[in-house]
Amino acid sequence: MDYSTLSKLLVASLLIVGSALHGAQAQTTVSGSVFCDRCKDGKLSALDYPLAGSNITVTCVGADGQPTLTREGTTNALGNYIMRFDGTPDLSNCSAQLSSNNNQQGARACGLASGPSQKLKLGFRLFNMGLYTVDSLLAQPAQPASACSNSTAPTFGVRTTAPATPRPGIRLPPLPRLPSAPPLPFIEATACPDSYWTNAQYKCYWRAINPDTKVAVAFGPIAAKKYGTNISLWQSLQGRGDTYKTLLREATTAYLNAFNSLQFPYNALSVVQRTNDALVGSPRLALLTALKFKRANSGYGKIPCKFTPCK
Repeated sequence: MDYSTLSKLLVASLLIVGSALHGAQAQTTVSGSVFCDRCKDGKLSALDYPLAGSNITVTCVGADGQPTLTREGTTNALGNYIMRFDGTPDLSNCSAQLSSNNNQQGARACGLASGPSQKLKLGFRLFNMGLYTVDSLLAQPAQPASACSNSTAPTFGVRTTAPATPRPGIRLPPLPRLPSAPPLPFIEATACPDSYWTNAQYKCYWRAINPDTKVAVAFGPIAAKKYGTNISLWQSLQGRGDTYKTLLREATTAYLNAFNSLQFPYNALSVVQRTNDALVGSPRLALLTALKFKRANSGYGKIPCKFTPCK
């Protein structure tokens, strides 16, 4: 069988499997969260809390700058919102904005004053399913909380002191350009530990998940509460030193393996559910869950990692 024929068979197999997995109805999901910026510093901190009942508007514009699509949603009790769109539309020219909230009364009031709108970011697109994520939207109270320190909380005002030379932020090495397809089809049995997923020569295997996808988006509000809302899946693979960092590293690795191989012992939803169960359970359960993921990621000593260097 020549290479051309083999390639056509592989493509056909992938399409059949994708149709069986996700059904005929294509759907795109937008997910994000809303927080009360108690310090009015324009960023999340330990003092901030999620806002339930906030109304979010997603607006898409065309080439002429005119709105072409508008969709509204409301945050749940954990401050998260999900909007679903039929089909697989391109939402790269869309943004989300806090339009109103029901948290303007009482001791924990948080007004409608908010930060800027946030662009939708493509998390992944696989067959007839897509996910866009949105950086956290912020609402602000009339006055900063008393617990906020004026000396440490940055503000939007102009500083009166002499400007200091800005220190460069810590950046991860730039990721190489991803090719359109990995060297091996995802229907093969393969399991790869975290060291493979962080190796630059295998970056083309991040085909379904964007490395910049936030842990809070992939694993949900329970993980967001534990690990924060800014850590990405790529950063989570660097975790070392304690039980919960190990859990997140192995859970993220299992999550990636689940998207990379249909024969991986856990599917992506199972990885998320087991991780959340471990986070609300005891430290012993967290450690056991991490060890189970680690064994699966190593192929139980029987299934090798079939990554080959990307071209």
